[in-house]
This record gives sequence, structure tokens and C-alpha cells, in this order.
Amino acid sequence: MHIPTRFVEIDCQQVWKELTNYMEGDLAPEMRDRITHHLQECRHCSAIYDGTRNIVQLLGDNQSIELPKGFSKRLFDRLIVQSREQG
Repeated sequence: MHIPTRFVEIDCQQVWKELTNYMEGDLAPEMRDRITHHLQECRHCSAIYDGTRNIVQLLGDNQSIELPKGFSKRLFDRLIVQSREQG
């Protein structure tokens, strides 16, 4: 992986928005490098990435888990609050 010397930072919220695209390899190389660099430096986002990747792997095993209604919204809202508390 090549990370440019002058690197444009990306914030946690931008990483969360692009995480699925990142995992699927559906990003421009510059954005992929920015997210990779961020994940190397940010323990919080790295943990979210690892957890999300684990969930995707579990779901890929053809064992479906039904989440409670509104779970995704509550999770996203909680991540936003935590991000603001860290900043």
C-alpha cells in the first residue's frame, strides 16, 4: 500500500460512511489509502471496522441474525455521540 507523504486527514464520520465501500474494495485508491491510514491511527474506528467485518463474515455463513427494529439507527446515533465526545 502506498500512502502519500502529504496525507489529507479523514475524520471518523467520513470513515463510517465509507466503511462498507472500503470492505468491498469499491473506493478510489486515494480514499482507500486515507481510510487505511485513519484505521491505523484510530483505535475507535479500527474496533468498529473489526466488528463490522466480523458481522459481515458471520452473515456470509448463511446464518442470518435478525436485528431488532431501529437497531441500525440507534447504533449510528451512538457512534455520532461517541465521536463528538472524543473530539
